[in-house]
Amino acid sequence: MHSEPDSPGARQSYGGNVKRVLMFPGQGSQYVGMCRDLYQSSDEVKSLFEKTNSIINDDISDIMFNGPDIRLTESKNAQVAILLHSYSAYTLVKDKLNSSVACGHSLGEYTALLSAGVFDFETAIRLVRRRGELMSEAGEKARGAMAAVIGLDIAKIESAVNEIEGIVIANYNGEGQTVISGTVEGIDAGIKKLTEMGARRVLKLNVSGAFHSPLMNYAYEEFSSFIDKFNFNNPEIPVLMNVTAEYSTDAAKIKELLKKQIISPVKWTQIMKQLLNDSLKDIAEVGPSKVLSGMAKKTSEEFNVISIEKLEDTNF
Repeated sequence: MHSEPDSPGARQSYGGNVKRVLMFPGQGSQYVGMCRDLYQSSDEVKSLFEKTNSIINDDISDIMFNGPDIRLTESKNAQVAILLHSYSAYTLVKDKLNSSVACGHSLGEYTALLSAGVFDFETAIRLVRRRGELMSEAGEKARGAMAAVIGLDIAKIESAVNEIEGIVIANYNGEGQTVISGTVEGIDAGIKKLTEMGARRVLKLNVSGAFHSPLMNYAYEEFSSFIDKFNFNNPEIPVLMNVTAEYSTDAAKIKELLKKQIISPVKWTQIMKQLLNDSLKDIAEVGPSKVLSGMAKKTSEEFNVISIEKLEDTNF
């Protein structure tokens, strides 16, 4: 077990033997038909689906393979489906990867922690199912919205957000894309102002609430009580956490960061820069849609990325 790194020099120690950084996608990467080929080819994957069905008391394969999209996109289903797809792919390739750092984007952080041994598969499904339910409920209790800001300097976005009541930055996704979150009125005002400031595009997102903002406070409070019922282990490899963009190897700290993640920005840009600083440039994105692979390539040409989504991707 690595000790908690507290300096760039300490972090460098991971760089010597790392094969690939494990990276797992978050909500929005789901699509009807996801994971079908992995399911059909592997008894181990079928067993994960059966376990999931018994936990959520629903047929996850029907939701994932047949949709309709509106059903799959419900947070409680999407979050389970993405984790299940990602972990199914991971089980088929984990012996080839020999990874020594893991990370995941928002929901994907749970798959990263599962891969690192912080909790077992059943716990992971229970956590993300409840997380999805609570995020939807929070969206009903406090109406909110989100928007992606394309092609505007982050300092300008931060300046605008500070001037507009009721909005925050939810996702630092890269130099070219930032997501804002907050009240409907605040987001509408933000779209207008950021467009005037020269953003190439500002797109309102099709989401059920203002994720990663204070409007998720109901979900934060309820989920904090729920997650405390579960025992966490220290991870077998360091995990770069969304809230801090720092490595963590401490179970208690990880649990607190998962609580805060619901109302805090996802510092993905900072995570990618940390990987570059530590010369961790070989990445395996494991899961649906290859979104994070695209972000990594936009961040730096130095990243060497493989995407493991479909059965054909498992032969490398």
